[in-house]
Amino acid sequence: MNWRNITIFGAALGLAAVATMPSQASAQSSFRNYRCADGSQFTVGFFQYDKRAHLQLDGKAVTLPKRWTLSGSRYQGKGVTLRITKAGVTTLKHARRRTATCEQT
Repeated sequence: MNWRNITIFGAALGLAAVATMPSQASAQSSFRNYRCADGSQFTVGFFQYDKRAHLQLDGKAVTLPKRWTLSGSRYQGKGVTLRITKAGVTTLKHARRRTATCEQT
């Protein structure tokens, strides 16, 4: 085997590895749509290297920092609180409304 064959083999092996890897967009982010009992709807995005939750709520973008909690996840800021329990129950409180249970759509 000469250097040319080794180079071609290495390039083919590299292309095969890239083809089997997940896209960076799918590996780095997660988007979920929710509908709540009070009629509100929102989309939340989570990014791999960002501990905040990015919401699209009432036509506005809201970024919520992650807060400390004993169980599950809680994101809170700008009058909005998003909670996601370990069991998957999601609640949202915003704009002087009562806390509403939300289901993923």
